[in-house]
Amino acid sequence: MITKVKTVQTPDLSAMRDYALLEATVPAGFPSPAADYEQDQLDLNKHLVGNPVATFFVRVTGDSMIGAGIHHGDLLVVDRSLEPRDKNVVIAVLNGELTVKRIRMNNKKIALMPENPNYSPQEVAADTTFEVWGVVTSVIHKL
Repeated sequence: MITKVKTVQTPDLSAMRDYALLEATVPAGFPSPAADYEQDQLDLNKHLVGNPVATFFVRVTGDSMIGAGIHHGDLLVVDRSLEPRDKNVVIAVLNGELTVKRIRMNNKKIALMPENPNYSPQEVAADTTFEVWGVVTSVIHKL
């Protein structure tokens, strides 16, 4: 199934909450028993939302972006104020539908690239209705 946008939501900044943050790196190997841990506070809105008035969260469906770490049901943080650059993951409007793809821009040609070998790239033809709606800045998913 091609990865598409299921829902669009704005961040609720009135519900800002600080979460405990341990100021120590966590090794993926064996932990150091001598590490000192210092607790600080982390506001996920401040961490994930660079420009609150231009940031949206979108829930995606499909599997065409699994190679980029975007899975069915994931929540994406999208900043509409960022100018898309070659190889960014973007939310694009293609012929009236929102889709999630990696954008490739070269020689005045634009293509939307899936990150799953089961899907083909989509070149944006001159007669296609196309707009980059925003640049994906973060992916949130459960393990």
